[in-house]
Amino acid sequence: MKVLVIGSVYPRFQEDAEVPWLRTSVAHLKKAGIEIQVLAPAYKGLKSHDIDGTHVNRFRYAPANWEILTHEEGAPSKMASKPWLQLLAIPYIINGFFQCLRICRKWRPDVIHAHWPFPHAYIALGAAKLFGIPLVLNFHGAELLLIRKKKWVKPLLKFAIGQAQAIFANSSFTAGKIKALRNANVEWSPYGTTLETSGSTNSTGSPTLCHPEQNEVKSKDPVTIVPHPVNGKFKILFVGRHIERKGICYLIEAAKYLPRDQFEIRIVGVGDLTEQLHVIANEVKQSNPDSAEIIFTGKLSPEDLANEYKTANVFTLPAIVDSKGDTEGLGVVLIEAMELGLPIVASNVGGIPDVVIDNESGILVPEKDPVALADAFKQLAADPSLTERLLAGAQKRISECFTWDGIIERQVEVYKRVINNKK
Repeated sequence: MKVLVIGSVYPRFQEDAEVPWLRTSVAHLKKAGIEIQVLAPAYKGLKSHDIDGTHVNRFRYAPANWEILTHEEGAPSKMASKPWLQLLAIPYIINGFFQCLRICRKWRPDVIHAHWPFPHAYIALGAAKLFGIPLVLNFHGAELLLIRKKKWVKPLLKFAIGQAQAIFANSSFTAGKIKALRNANVEWSPYGTTLETSGSTNSTGSPTLCHPEQNEVKSKDPVTIVPHPVNGKFKILFVGRHIERKGICYLIEAAKYLPRDQFEIRIVGVGDLTEQLHVIANEVKQSNPDSAEIIFTGKLSPEDLANEYKTANVFTLPAIVDSKGDTEGLGVVLIEAMELGLPIVASNVGGIPDVVIDNESGILVPEKDPVALADAFKQLAADPSLTERLLAGAQKRISECFTWDGIIERQVEVYKRVINNKK
């Protein structure tokens, strides 16, 4: 079976950390015997190349210095800060459309799997129709939330959904948005971890129901995870881009309610809001010198990042629905933190509740609520048995729903179904 995967972003070189979940997904599809090629836009003139033995077809859409619409930051955020980039959308779609035609005429894939259907459904549709190739659309949430800002996107997405032979959604939140737009059968297809330990399974062979849509995936036996010891202070870890929807400012505000001699907040990563977050942190410290210390680590090497996870006591994702209507589609970083033995405190928004079942696999708090965040951290620090119970629940949740073997098995079943329906 041959599958053409289309996306706006794919690693540009071997060490590139872009979309690790998509790269890992492709690797596991190949492990399952699927032949894969990728179609993605160029970045600053980048030519087609191979990554992990997979051919990545790059389509050009502007002079090299202008090809910055994708990669390193989401296109909607880039266009918000640089409105002129919107002019590149038309050549982006046109050039991608013709490159997709060329690949499909020569390679003849059995399935086209298009991530982020706006605009990639329209890059894929011509080839899908002309060559009779089933089209699978994969929604990640951002394209649906875009409708709130750009009303004209709604009919385009509604039409695209009707043209697809199958629809994937990364979370129940995303699936609900799709069904509100157009009544369709939506398959729940989340991501697994991108850690090197992922993919090693001890399958029981019995299907486990783990989602309201009743999609079945194989489970593996949960392993026992021991809570990290508290060395000095109870360390609260955030890892991610410094952008609005991560809600980092509310984590900083939570420091006001955490004693400095007991708690420490460590913020890993960089982004557009980094300077602003430093200002907020300084204001918190000046207003309350006894508040928890806030440490910005900046961007870390893989080794230093691994050490942050090893020495932390809780992982947090205080996500919000931002001013553009965007929020977390799933929160794969939560799955990784769970596998690394950290209890989770996260906001009850977007696709996060698919990963974190409140008081079972983590603690959910309302968005934009620093007091609730602080209270959850205090609760974990005061009750080690709660941490142990949540870690056990987290491993069970991962084994039931987020192993790559189960996720890929379900995807391949869908591929086979749409191919058979074509015959």
